[in-house]
Amino acid sequence: MAKGTNKRAARGRGAARGRSPEPVTASVDGGLAELVPDRDRPRGWTLLLDGKPQSHVDLDDPAHLDFEYQRRFGHAADLAAPPGRPLHAVHLGGGAFTLARYIAATRPRSTQQIIEIDAPLVQFVRRELPLDPGDRIRVRGADARAGLAKVPDGWADLIIADVFGGARTPAHLTSAEFLAEVRRALRPDGWYAANLTDGPPLAHLKAQIATARAAFAEVCLTADPALLRGRRFGNAVLLAADRELPLAELTRRVAGDPHPARVEHGRALADFTGGAAPVTDATAAPSPAPPPAVFT
Repeated sequence: MAKGTNKRAARGRGAARGRSPEPVTASVDGGLAELVPDRDRPRGWTLLLDGKPQSHVDLDDPAHLDFEYQRRFGHAADLAAPPGRPLHAVHLGGGAFTLARYIAATRPRSTQQIIEIDAPLVQFVRRELPLDPGDRIRVRGADARAGLAKVPDGWADLIIADVFGGARTPAHLTSAEFLAEVRRALRPDGWYAANLTDGPPLAHLKAQIATARAAFAEVCLTADPALLRGRRFGNAVLLAADRELPLAELTRRVAGDPHPARVEHGRALADFTGGAAPVTDATAAPSPAPPPAVFT
């Protein structure tokens, strides 16, 4: 067991049938990682880092997506290609490997790469929530941008960015130069999806939309209406491509989620940015830190 692992909890995970599993903890580069059992799902777990929820996974049902932003990523994965067609997918940020497991379950024979800089976190998740060896998921320990640079030109059908260090997206993953690297690795008809976090006055979110609109022909944003009105801090999922996006179907899906969202596109999205300028490596800054109330 790695340093910091709660051995009693780990034994509890494999305890006699009918006994409730216990939390499992480990020290990782990002702080204290904890896997907390989902009392409603026998093999469901929530990953927390320093007490902050990061992702949820159900080993019995990897197609189940519990967090609202992960459901929005799931919609993107569902719509990126005809149903059942395998994808080449790159995941920037690992977490509990939730979206990679989802794609493996919904699109068998997909080939996927996870790029995660926190090697102890990868070891912890691999040990406690093992991947199916037949799922063709490769996990690479590297900085997201450096790892992306090693993806062959035009390899990916879908690139998902969900990278946070201390609850903030690193500055070098917010720039036009970073998106140029994303475009290089994507197929001409590939999609880019990113988890963006912000709160009032939404300056970071607006700048990220402007940066994506300068890089891709089509961009849309899925978010809670209260977030778009600047009333709360939260997650928004940006989707970008150089081909037409299935806006009507995406809108239908997110409207039917347990936490309904809105899809913004076109002129309305351009107006929302309020003239924000694209971000470059020279001007990039990390995403804002969430207020403490977000995690209480």
